Amino acid sequence: MAGLILAINAGSSSLKCALHDELGERRVWSASVAGLAGEPRLSVRREDATESRHEPLSGGPMSASRALDLLLERLRAAKRLGEITAVGHRIVHGGRDYFEPTPLDGRVLANLRRLAPLAPAHQEVNIACVETAMAAIPGVPHLGCFDTAFHHSQPRLARLYALPRALSGDGVMSYGFHGLSFAWIAQALQTVLGERAGGRTIVAHLGSGASLCALHDGRSMATTMGMTPLDGLPMSTRSGALDPGVVLHLISDRGLSPDAVADLLAHHSGLLGVSGLSGDMEVLLDSGASEAREAVDLFVYRAGRAIGSLAAALGGLDTLVFTAGIGENSPEIRRRICAAAGWLGVRLDEARNTAGDRRISAGDSAVNVLVLPTDEQSMIARLAGDWLRRNRG
Repeated sequence: MAGLILAINAGSSSLKCALHDELGERRVWSASVAGLAGEPRLSVRREDATESRHEPLSGGPMSASRALDLLLERLRAAKRLGEITAVGHRIVHGGRDYFEPTPLDGRVLANLRRLAPLAPAHQEVNIACVETAMAAIPGVPHLGCFDTAFHHSQPRLARLYALPRALSGDGVMSYGFHGLSFAWIAQALQTVLGERAGGRTIVAHLGSGASLCALHDGRSMATTMGMTPLDGLPMSTRSGALDPGVVLHLISDRGLSPDAVADLLAHHSGLLGVSGLSGDMEVLLDSGASEAREAVDLFVYRAGRAIGSLAAALGGLDTLVFTAGIGENSPEIRRRICAAAGWLGVRLDEARNTAGDRRISAGDSAVNVLVLPTDEQSMIARLAGDWLRRNRG
């Protein structure tokens, strides 16, 4: 019997796992635990089943590694752990050294742990899940698949900050994130639009974390996140880009500690900070409060401005793609962002947009506008499958 690849995607508020065949093409089982910080909820799906099974988990908040333990126990009880021949792990930050699927061991994990200050909400969570999975599934390759890797192809100027060269040489540069999502979309675009993958393309990954990526023929050329996932668009609770002088002001003049500023920018800003109500876009769209409207307006304004910047980096725009939770599920946000990008020739078909069709651009639009679901677990499985085929004797 052919082996299986387990893909693990651990986040700060959820854990997603999936079993694929060794080609990374066919999913045979998937499970997720959402609401880790509050009331965890388990969803399990066999791909030959017509419905998913959902159930609450007792015990209150739990870590992603504890949730992974529960899922691995279920796989063990179903006698599936022995079928796994490789495990692929989403690792948010690979730094300068890790930009291909990499076998994980103690040395590599120690190097990755040093990057935790650059992605504090994710890196330690990722590593804890690696250690949990290694203990449960020994003797098979555990491969790191890095969110920063997809952006390694960017021109140097797109990654460079105007800082002293010694700092740039020591790794203080833009890395970009959501790379597994963007890589999946780039492959999907080849299927939908041909080998050039949509030509000059901007992909809007809009979820609780949000970033935009400029692609040329499927390769990353520029992105809105930088050295850390705090940069770029305002997000659910993250500030996005701001004048670095604001950080200096908060520390020097307002008396906040660096840790307090880090907490403020990561957990109390963005949509939540501006609205004072919620970081959930759906809640804000349903609210009649003026503060909620302003938070949504700011998100759309900044997204529209970022599209203009990325279109300038590409020298034009052929394709605009919406993906991730907000991008896939909010016709209203898509409509508003497309209106902001109208000067680029974007024209929306309102009926298609409301229906959530794959292509939502009007017939006279100069830009293809698509809604494509992202699938980071399948991208992890494909990367792991490719590694297995290259490294087997």
